[in-house]
Amino acid sequence: MKNITVSIDDDTYRRVRIKAAEQNTSLSALVKRFLKSWRGRKATSSASSATSASYARALPPCAGDRLSPEDVHGRGA
Repeated sequence: MKNITVSIDDDTYRRVRIKAAEQNTSLSALVKRFLKSWRGRKATSSASSATSASYARALPPCAGDRLSPEDVHGRGA
């Protein structure tokens, strides 16, 4: 088994820790479950949608979920 290090901002860390506690699990187990659900999926729109849905269940919503790609990259109207 390999260990990885991931850097995230303080607010995201706090929100994900709360989500893990609500699911009676650890942050590490939550990330592992997400990565396992993502592993091996084909890059098709249906797999991408399934991955997005899995991610949405695993992690709390964030501002990026409410912004269009154009807005995120400063190209919005």
